[in-house]
Amino acid sequence: MTRPHGALLVGSVNYDDAEKTLRTAAEVLGPRLKRIPDGEVGCRFHWIMFQPDVLGQAEGIERIGAEPVWLRDLDARPLRIADGVDPAALRLPPLGYAAAAIESYEIFRRLRAEGAIADGVRFQVSLPTVVAVVGSFFFGEDRDAVEPAYTAALLRELEQIAAAIPAEDLAVQWDVASEIGIIERASGYGRTMEAWWDGDPFEGLVARLAALVDAVPAGVEVGVHLCYGDAGERHFTEPTDAGTLVRFANAVIAAARRGLTWLHLPVPIERDDEAYYAPLADLAPVAELYLGLVHREDGVEGAERRIAAASKVVPAFGVATECGIGRAPAGTTEEILATHAAVSTGW
Repeated sequence: MTRPHGALLVGSVNYDDAEKTLRTAAEVLGPRLKRIPDGEVGCRFHWIMFQPDVLGQAEGIERIGAEPVWLRDLDARPLRIADGVDPAALRLPPLGYAAAAIESYEIFRRLRAEGAIADGVRFQVSLPTVVAVVGSFFFGEDRDAVEPAYTAALLRELEQIAAAIPAEDLAVQWDVASEIGIIERASGYGRTMEAWWDGDPFEGLVARLAALVDAVPAGVEVGVHLCYGDAGERHFTEPTDAGTLVRFANAVIAAARRGLTWLHLPVPIERDDEAYYAPLADLAPVAELYLGLVHREDGVEGAERRIAAASKVVPAFGVATECGIGRAPAGTTEEILATHAAVSTGW
């Protein structure tokens, strides 16, 4: 059986502050980690659910209705472009990602100077895609209208992050969940997830993600985390196998001008059968592949069963959870991290 090399923390970690996340991850996982995120603490705890509060401050954008958005059972109301507003004139406020990254990077630097984080480990910043935010919080024709403004705002965040953090210290991960839902035409969260642009939805998704990959400056590592959703620790639809993930990843790898540093693919907890992993035989080469086969519910034993199945198809990979662990039950974080360490080796 293949012994996985390395571990990836997908993004969110269920701690209250960045320092505890960075320090604990380094202590528990040490040489297994090439990069460490800040845990997406504060308003980022529920991934993109704070974005309506940010976007609602923009002149020309307003909240609609009193019902929470469909994405999850949280109080984040949908948005609309106000009547009479020219979408081309929209100027969105800072989205919050750059400010959070710059603040957490200073903690990262201090811990590294103290020796708590090893030299050569990078600071990981996880960002949502435009499709995720626009598709979750806007509706109808407003999606097409607001997409250019949100794309510009997100790229400004990326530029600010890259300007403040040295390239050799930085790794950027694009979190890709809504795209998989659109490809699968999923409806598990209450309505069908659909594209809003003309032309083939798959080709549009590939082009959009490849453009984000290419927007990451040279010298900065770039990774992609593919996901089937994590609302209430359940997927928006259950994958038959890894075929959709492989098809989409291969298309993005082919379309992007720069190569991925790493790719993360989820593995459902019940899939310890070789059939789930069989499509991975056709995955395009990628520098680092991480399989999200660590689950808190069955720990080391379950991870090892899934590793054994994956090893029959994939010659080399590292381990991760399916999604971030920021919403895992309190008190389970240390055990989840320990499982990563138990089933993998250092680089």
